[in-house]
Amino acid sequence: MKNRAQIVPDAENAPAVAEVIVLPPVAPRPRRRRGRLNALLKQLIPACCGLLLLLVIWQIAALSSSGFPGPLTTGEAALKLFAHPFYNGGPNDQGIGWNVIASLTRVAVGFGLAALVGIPAGFLIGRFRFLAQMCNPLIALLRPVSPLAWLPIGLLLFQRAEPASSWTIFICSIWPMIINTAEGVQRIPQDYLNVARVLKLSEWTIMRKILFPAVLPAVLTGVRLSIGIAWLVIVAAEMLTGGLGIGFWIWNEWNNLNVEHILIAIFVIGVVGLLLEQGLMLLARRFSWEK
Repeated sequence: MKNRAQIVPDAENAPAVAEVIVLPPVAPRPRRRRGRLNALLKQLIPACCGLLLLLVIWQIAALSSSGFPGPLTTGEAALKLFAHPFYNGGPNDQGIGWNVIASLTRVAVGFGLAALVGIPAGFLIGRFRFLAQMCNPLIALLRPVSPLAWLPIGLLLFQRAEPASSWTIFICSIWPMIINTAEGVQRIPQDYLNVARVLKLSEWTIMRKILFPAVLPAVLTGVRLSIGIAWLVIVAAEMLTGGLGIGFWIWNEWNNLNVEHILIAIFVIGVVGLLLEQGLMLLARRFSWEK
């Protein structure tokens, strides 16, 4: 049905008034829904196939080894484990939930300190050539060092395992932030800085109004890389330092020959790391200037 204009004549040669009947909005076409459904299926089907392939390989490995648990056995153990993830039976007997929270707390401390130091340092290195020439050899020398090599230094400096773990996270996650931030500053068009000189802007105003908005996508890329490294390193560091944490929990379960719990912990580590990285990727896309 189309819109109609019905003319209602008024008395004594009054001008005609056009009454417009507005039709309800047209319902969306089913083709759009089908297109979205097809796009969703194109993403889910390959992922399900990959997961099914992993389960098949896992089951084959379990059948080939007498002490290796299969997917069903691990699933039953996971149901029992996640039924009480926050139980507290003592200092060395706590649920997997408390261990994950302890590891995330260490990562947050070390990663936060690395961001507070690394991002401003990257801005300064990218902004001033003298600082870049002074710091680049040091970064090239220290960045390839294995993160766990810094753990004994942390134990020596702090005399305790807790600050030493955060120190290891700090020293291994700071390099991507410095490098990506400095490269982002160096890629800023020179015309922007020339305009700032013409306007006689202060260095703080240049940092706040020009450098930071332009470099923000590069900064978030460095942050995303750093959080993956931090979560990777904390598991290995906790295996060596002990205490509450997912890394120590894995080592303790290995000493108890509980392989099902080790496989569950590996799955939990992967899920938490995936959520951290995907969250930062969404944040990076939010502030990206690329369309």
